[in-house]
Order: sequence, then structure tokens, then C-alpha cells
Amino acid sequence: MAGNAQGVAYLIFDVEAVGDGELIANVRYPNDTLTPAAALRRYRDDLIEQTGKDVLPPTFVLPCSVAIAKVAPDYKLLDVAVLDAPAYRPHMIARKFWQGWEHYKRPPFVTFNGRGYDLPVLEYAAFRYGLSVPAWFNVDARSYEQSRNRYNLEAHIDLFDLFSNFGAVRLSGGLNLLANLIGKPGKTGIDGSKIQDMFDAGELQAINDYCRCDVLDTYFVFLRSRVLLGKIDLDQEQILVEQTKQWLEQQAPSSPAYTHYLEHWGDWKPPEE
Repeated sequence: MAGNAQGVAYLIFDVEAVGDGELIANVRYPNDTLTPAAALRRYRDDLIEQTGKDVLPPTFVLPCSVAIAKVAPDYKLLDVAVLDAPAYRPHMIARKFWQGWEHYKRPPFVTFNGRGYDLPVLEYAAFRYGLSVPAWFNVDARSYEQSRNRYNLEAHIDLFDLFSNFGAVRLSGGLNLLANLIGKPGKTGIDGSKIQDMFDAGELQAINDYCRCDVLDTYFVFLRSRVLLGKIDLDQEQILVEQTKQWLEQQAPSSPAYTHYLEHWGDWKPPEE
């Protein structure tokens, strides 16, 4: 397992993104004289008509929030940070994300469906902003050693892949379901479908608070997955959960996100014998 002097062995992260109206206007509607806002609205309406949802693909979005949990080799939560606060500029979010991965000596990323969304958003952002990430795009390495290889767990642990058996099972309910199974908040009034409208309303801080909470859910699901894999036992997991709760309680007075998370906290109860 990767490690470093700062003791960070895993980076658990989540991305929230918003549509790039100018890009949408240029690529999808080049023959129409649409403003960026109008192009974005039209594309969202088209997606709703086609799919029932207005979730934009990662090719047409910009990151507006990246929250990252730093986790020690013993799975203890060290910190949770959001990038480029309080400005939340897409180019700086992307730069700080890839620089941070290098700074911590390239520990494995941990995500939920990060292979299908979060990492592509940041890969396209690296391309757009001219960032060089050769250790991630190490295409000259042997296939199983390439960072972007689907089965390379030294580079990326996608919990969606784990629980869906790499897509063999439809994981209905997603991260929200898995978090609820172990007593954690999951979705509590905000989900990804609301991010664009929140952004348009100037609610960047609220978006980043929501992103922090998603990362916490991912962390607790990651812990239980380590029990499933035999990396830690249930008693160790419960100690880590309690330590994290105490940390959140210490941070809560200055963090609306953690206050909200604790208000919806639930303790996992083992089945009765």
C-alpha cells in the first residue's frame, strides 16, 4: 500500500460539478444563437425528455466542489478538506486535486462511482487547463500497473465496482442505500440533481458542505467494506466510527456541514443473537 511521511494512505473524494454553458452552446447547438445559460437550460430539458433526468455527462461540466478525506493506514480519518475555498474556482480545484495526489505520494483514491463520473470530470479538467499528470496517465506501463486500469486497486478503489461486482449487479439505491444500511445519514434533502440550481443561486458554500457529507458517507461505507474484506474486524470498525464521531463533534461548532451530519447521525445496531 502507498504511504508517506504525512501518514496519508488513502484519499477519499467526491466531486460536484455544474454545466459549462458556453461549451454546450458551441458543441451541441453550434447553429443556434444561444447564450450559455440558454444552451444549458436547453440541454437539461433535452436530457429530461430523453432520460427523465437532467444529469449532465462529465464531458460538459466543470468541477465546483471537491471534498477529500485523508485517511491513515489504520483507516483512521485524519481530516476532510474542500479545495480552493472559498473561491471554488474550477481551474484551481483541478490543479490542487492533482498536486495533492502527488504531494501525498499518490495514495489510492477511494470513491463511489468515481470511475464513471468523478475522475473523468477531473481528467477532462486537467486536459482543459493544460495540467500534466503522467503518473496517472501512465499508459506506457504494463496494463495491470496503469493507474487507470479498472482492476488496479493500488491506484483507485471504486466502492461502486466492489458492491456491484463491476456492474454485474444493479446497485439500486447507491451510496445513499449503503450509508443507510450502517446508520449513516445518506441523502438528507440535497442530491446531485439540485447542484446546478444551487450553483445558479450562488449557494457554493452549501454545495461544498453537501460534498463534505457525501465524503463522510463514503468513508463509513469504506470502513464497512474493509470489514467485509477482512482488513479490519467489526470491533475495530466501531472504534474508528466512534473516534470519527468525536472528531466531528469537535469540528461542528465551526462547521454547518458537520452539525448537519451529526443531526442525522444514526448508530449501527448489530442483530440480536
